[in-house]
Amino acid sequence: MTPFELIRNALFAGIGVQERVKEFLDELVKKGQLSESQGAKLLKEWSERAEKTSEEITNTISDIVTKTLEKMNLPTREDVEELNKKIKTLSARIKKLEEALQKTEAEKE
Repeated sequence: MTPFELIRNALFAGIGVQERVKEFLDELVKKGQLSESQGAKLLKEWSERAEKTSEEITNTISDIVTKTLEKMNLPTREDVEELNKKIKTLSARIKKLEEALQKTEAEKE
């Protein structure tokens, strides 16, 4: 299973869990074991914790990916852009040198 599939499955599981928590709290309210305001408060607290946990997981995954890419020693976007600028500069210089060489050869004839 790829990391993408793992993350997707975890997100879908999280959505399912959230729905089950809501159903559970609704059931407690129906049975009179919780007031509606208590149920709403618990659902809000749970949702906030779930969101915080989700953000922490996202940050952790991002850190892992970043560290892995650093270990792979891949060029960054900035590295590639810098190389492209150098290539354009060198290409322009080569073109000027070729033109000057052609002009010199034409003058010799």
